[in-house]
Amino acid sequence: MQLELRHLRIVCTVAEAGSVSKAASTLGIAQPALTAQLHRIEHAVGGKLFVRTNRGTDPTPLGQLVLNRARLLLPAAGALQDEAVLMAGDRRDAPLRRYRIGTTGGPILGGLVRRLLWERPEPEVETWSSYHLDELAVRLAAGRLDYAVVGVCGDTLPSPDHGLTWRPIAVDAVCALLPEQDALAGRSEIDLAELRDRRWVASTGDGCFTDCFATACARAGFIAADMLEADVRTALDLVAAGDAVGLCQGTFRPPRGLVHRPLAGAPLHWRHLMGWHPDGSAAAHAPPVRNHAAAAYLDTVHRDPAYARWLAAHPHLGVQRAD
Repeated sequence: MQLELRHLRIVCTVAEAGSVSKAASTLGIAQPALTAQLHRIEHAVGGKLFVRTNRGTDPTPLGQLVLNRARLLLPAAGALQDEAVLMAGDRRDAPLRRYRIGTTGGPILGGLVRRLLWERPEPEVETWSSYHLDELAVRLAAGRLDYAVVGVCGDTLPSPDHGLTWRPIAVDAVCALLPEQDALAGRSEIDLAELRDRRWVASTGDGCFTDCFATACARAGFIAADMLEADVRTALDLVAAGDAVGLCQGTFRPPRGLVHRPLAGAPLHWRHLMGWHPDGSAAAHAPPVRNHAAAAYLDTVHRDPAYARWLAAHPHLGVQRAD
């Protein structure tokens, strides 16, 4: 078997995922099929690429060599094909053949991927997620991602250190997440001051549970007590039990038994941004991809008629102009 670029992508995916099972989920194929493919790749290069450890799946010295070369070859090959297509047809509006998209999570990625798949037959769409924006920025700057769809608290902006371009997609209200039997759950919106005596919880990662939240509470006349940080499942369990109030985006879809309500006056908001490298081959295609992302956001908003009505009454929120 001759080694191909798709084989190198598999090796990189296994390394980044940390296990064959997680890599199979990322690639959307069955684990036995991925294991068999990995064995064929190892046969082609003449040795084992990964070993299982207590930490997961680690590359062998041979695996590290292949990874180092693959991480140079894959971005170069992708850029070559995209630039060749543009030069051959001078069609800067032609869709990309491949989309590598990173995200910190949120309501947009699923709809964006769906729209890209509708746009033309069989495009390659790869996704990668992280809790932290800086990790995605490093990958964008290194050419390992084409775009990143991220969220930032308030009016903050990603660090300029990586020389990336960032454009707004939409602005969400930050809502209070409550059990549906909570006394305040029947409101269309809740004044932040009415929650002054509550314990709070937020999920791990970049979020509003820092300066923005403290400032909003201070403006409402109180200091928030017992601010907890937990993984998403634990945070939802604490809210469901009535032990804490959560913070979430307005487009978050609560599980059964929980509801979210906007905070009156929108004292906190969450901005969805799309970023790319201005000198990368994907830069020329960023405006239509950003438009797809905005449409995906609106799709999510309209699944919740109550939030859609509330958002329509707050025109400074919702989808933003790209300039």
